[in-house]
Amino acid sequence: MQQGIVALLVALVPPVVIAALVYWGLDRVHPLLALVWQVAILYLLVGFRPFSHAFSAIAAALRNGDAISARKRLAAWRGVGASYVTAEEVPKLCIEQGVMDSYRHVFATLFWFLLLPGPSGALLYRAAVVLADQWSGDAATPMGRQLAQFGRPARELLYALDWVPVRLTALTFAIVGDFEDAIYCWRTQARQWTAIHEGILLASAGGALGIVIGGVMTGPGEEPEFRPELGIGDPADADVLPSATGLIWRALLVWLALLLVLTIAYWSP
Repeated sequence: MQQGIVALLVALVPPVVIAALVYWGLDRVHPLLALVWQVAILYLLVGFRPFSHAFSAIAAALRNGDAISARKRLAAWRGVGASYVTAEEVPKLCIEQGVMDSYRHVFATLFWFLLLPGPSGALLYRAAVVLADQWSGDAATPMGRQLAQFGRPARELLYALDWVPVRLTALTFAIVGDFEDAIYCWRTQARQWTAIHEGILLASAGGALGIVIGGVMTGPGEEPEFRPELGIGDPADADVLPSATGLIWRALLVWLALLLVLTIAYWSP
C-alpha cells in the first residue's frame, strides 16, 4: 500500500507541477501565451470524435444488418473480444461504452480543467485514469492480487476525483433529456451496478433516453452474464444510437457554454 502511494506521487506530481509552472510562467510573459498552452494541452487530452465515430459506424452496420462488422467495431472500440455478443446486445454495450468514454475523455477532464489552474487539473485527472487502469489486477491470480493492492491508492484517488463530476454529468444528462426519469433511475438503480459511479452515469443516461441498458448478456463462454437493468422504457436497440449520441452532444454543449461564460468573465476587465 505504501509503495503504491509513493509510486502514485512520483507518477503524478512532476507532470502536474510542470504543467502549472509553465502556465504561470507564460501568463507572466503574456496571458495569450498561457491561453495557447491551455488550449494545446486540452486538445491533447479531450476527445469526443473517436467514440462519436464509433457510435455512427456501429449504428450504420446494424441498420444494414451487418452484425459481424458491428461486433468487430465494438471489439476494437472496447479493446475486448465481442464475437459472442448477439446483435441485440451490441447497442446496449455501445451505449454503455459511449457514456463512460464521453465522461472520462470529456466531462471529467473539462471539470478538472476548470477547477485547477491552467491545464494541471485536466492532466491530473487523465493521468489518474491511466494509472488506475494500468495498476488494476486480476484477483484470480496471486500476481493480479498483488498488482491490485499496489494500485489501490490510484483507484481511491480516481474515485475521489470522480465524485463531483460524475454527479454533475448525470445531472446534465437529466437536464438535456427526460429529467424525471433520469433522476428516478439515478436514485433507485445506480447502487445496483458494481461500480457506483458507473451506475450513476448509466442509470441517468438510460432514464434520460427512455431506454433500458444492462440486463442479462451473453458472456465470453456463451454463458449468461447477469447484470442489473438500468434505465426505463424499451431495451436499447440500433435505432436509439443516434439519440444517445445526441444526448451526449447536448450535454457537451451545456458544458461548453459554461466554459465560454467563465472564460469571458476571466478576460473581462
